[in-house]
Amino acid sequence: MTVCIIGLGLMGGSMALALQKNNLSTFIVGVDNNENNALIAIKLGLVNHVDTLANAIQKADVIIIAIPVDSTVNVLPFILDNVKKNTVVLDMGSTKEAICSAIASHKNRHQFVATHPMWGTENSGPMAAEKNAFGGKAVIICEHEKSSEAALKTTQNIYTAIGMHLIYMQPNAHDVHTAYISHISHITSFALANTVLEKEKEDDAIFELASAGFESTVRLAKSDANMWVPIFMQNRENVLDVLNEHIAQLKKFKSCLEKENVPYLFELINKANGIKQVLAKKA
Repeated sequence: MTVCIIGLGLMGGSMALALQKNNLSTFIVGVDNNENNALIAIKLGLVNHVDTLANAIQKADVIIIAIPVDSTVNVLPFILDNVKKNTVVLDMGSTKEAICSAIASHKNRHQFVATHPMWGTENSGPMAAEKNAFGGKAVIICEHEKSSEAALKTTQNIYTAIGMHLIYMQPNAHDVHTAYISHISHITSFALANTVLEKEKEDDAIFELASAGFESTVRLAKSDANMWVPIFMQNRENVLDVLNEHIAQLKKFKSCLEKENVPYLFELINKANGIKQVLAKKA
């Protein structure tokens, strides 16, 4: 199976490694606007060849789009305009409603499968690619009923072969849920990092005193703006909803401290501890 991967960063590179590890591809052709990324991807063996988008999509049995979601909205119609009859097209984007809407009436909509593998790190670029990235994680498939049986089966087979379990969801529901369990985490991390950088002017103090807890909390603040700004803007309404709720929760803690309301502070923390049981079910 010849696979075209558009975008040779963290997600695209990790998918390339997963395909190779599980013998799912005979040849991988990459596409990336960043010439340096393309050269590194070749050097690291992520892809066999790098080509232009127009050439690559004509060679592929499966096309995997792993670029920022705003770019996906722009390039997906072109891909479906020029794709071969039996080629399967899937994306890996963190938002789904805008992407699905962009090709809702396209004559080749049935060849596209909207997916979101629930994995990622704060790192970017082909050097950040990980061979065992997706094992044991979930992948969300949206509007599966609008994809052809063949396209859906191929996509399902790829994800199950690399160790992922499948979840089916409509695009609007996907975007609401990811706003709560992913997008707000990144905003919180960005905001906390900016708070510390604004108030703590001594870089050495941050370096010397920062504990593992602080580092884990701000880990996501290292994430690439080129990826996350489009996600926030495409999912703006849902992110605003969860951000308003998050701000309300922060105000409760602020009020407890201002009023020295120790019992309510205990209550808030004990309630938050309930997340342990929720996460334990997943383990």
